[in-house]
Amino acid sequence: MPELPEVEVSRLGIAPHLEQQTITQVKIWQPRLRWPISNDVLQLAGEQVTAVKRRAKYLLLESRLGTLIIHLGMSGKLHVVPTDSEKQKHDHFALELASGLSLRLNDARRFGAVLWQGIDEVHEALSKLGPEPLTDEFTGLRLYELSRGKTAPVKSFIMDNAVVVGVGNIYANEALFATGIDPRRAAGKISKARYLELGEAIKVILAKAITQGGTTLKDFLSADGKPGYFKQELQVYGRTGEPCVQCLQPIRAIRIGQRNSFYCPRCQK
Repeated sequence: MPELPEVEVSRLGIAPHLEQQTITQVKIWQPRLRWPISNDVLQLAGEQVTAVKRRAKYLLLESRLGTLIIHLGMSGKLHVVPTDSEKQKHDHFALELASGLSLRLNDARRFGAVLWQGIDEVHEALSKLGPEPLTDEFTGLRLYELSRGKTAPVKSFIMDNAVVVGVGNIYANEALFATGIDPRRAAGKISKARYLELGEAIKVILAKAITQGGTTLKDFLSADGKPGYFKQELQVYGRTGEPCVQCLQPIRAIRIGQRNSFYCPRCQK
């Protein structure tokens, strides 16, 4: 599933082609995605895209009438192509622009979503989200304060979107390794000092991943079709049995919260 860096890279890729452009036609080839595409999105025809933003893993295409919300699901990709380009298999939705280009959502598994948020409304999907990790609102101190009394594993805790948005599985594993924290430890048992380090590590790792174009594992490609290169920087994720980059102990894999989790049994306590 594309995580926050991959979604941000997609935003950076499509924004120059969409912002201040007029939508000439909205095409719904397959309305049955994770949730049915509402016909409300059709009112975007004739409207201008005023901004392309991101909230957590959602892309927000703003207009005078409201906001188109796109979630890439597990395998969704956005492409900007000439409008007269042949429709590809698994192309489900498109915004055709006055510039002669078209934004297309391609999603083989159809777990993505195209949602509509009217003006002065907050869609339910966005209503209970915590702060963005790359803002001043998110700090290690926030993690420490919210973790008190929590018995859930720290990895599950930092992946909770009510705590902080966008810290997905890959980057949770990497941040915990960078700070030497065992992902299985109870969130409420970790000290303030270690949470301050963890908060900073999350920021650094996510920012670096965005700079390098995200992490291409299986399905993700950025809007220009280029793969992300952060995979080359991964220290523990997907490295089961390989030697730890610090101590050479084999990396172990376990399941935490139904997600694959990777850690070094010697370096992470």
